[in-house]
Amino acid sequence: MGLDLGYTAGQTPLDEEEKDGLLVSAIATRGELDEFEQQNIENAIQWTMGRSFKHELVFTADFVQLLHKKMYEDVWSWAGSFRKTHKNLGVDPWQINTALKALLEDAKFWYENNTYTPDEMALRFKHRLVSIHCFPNGNGRHSRLIADVVIEKIYQQPVFSWGAAHITAASAARTTYLKALKAADLGDYCLLLAFARM
Repeated sequence: MGLDLGYTAGQTPLDEEEKDGLLVSAIATRGELDEFEQQNIENAIQWTMGRSFKHELVFTADFVQLLHKKMYEDVWSWAGSFRKTHKNLGVDPWQINTALKALLEDAKFWYENNTYTPDEMALRFKHRLVSIHCFPNGNGRHSRLIADVVIEKIYQQPVFSWGAAHITAASAARTTYLKALKAADLGDYCLLLAFARM
């Protein structure tokens, strides 16, 4: 396969076997892949907009996988399937189920006990989810969309703006976003909270 992908800071490279899961043979460049993925993601956003979701559903492994599948099912054969390979970040593949289960239990507790403000709860959930890195690709975009589902569908608050910029490509907004994620890695969510509502 002639798929040649350039990666920007913070993106997870795909293994050759994962690249073989590409469903659209016409894609040859990162730009083309981004276009096809973005169309699929927009379809997934439309799917979420037409539905209501309770926390009992959202905070399940099934929903986490279903949302990823909806986001990438037209582009990747492994959409919605947990990764089986090691990446430059995230837990080992064999730890995904355990780490995700712990996160989902924490999220249910946070919600039921009003542990954090709605924004902080959604962003803590997003941050832990992307840190686990459940999938071969699309973890950042998936975690942002699931945070939007949490804030809009569970808390009835406006979705996040995420800096109102395209943060999948190299840009000042992406640099700010990655800096906010690194601060969150150290337990400081102030930058991420600010960025999400810019």
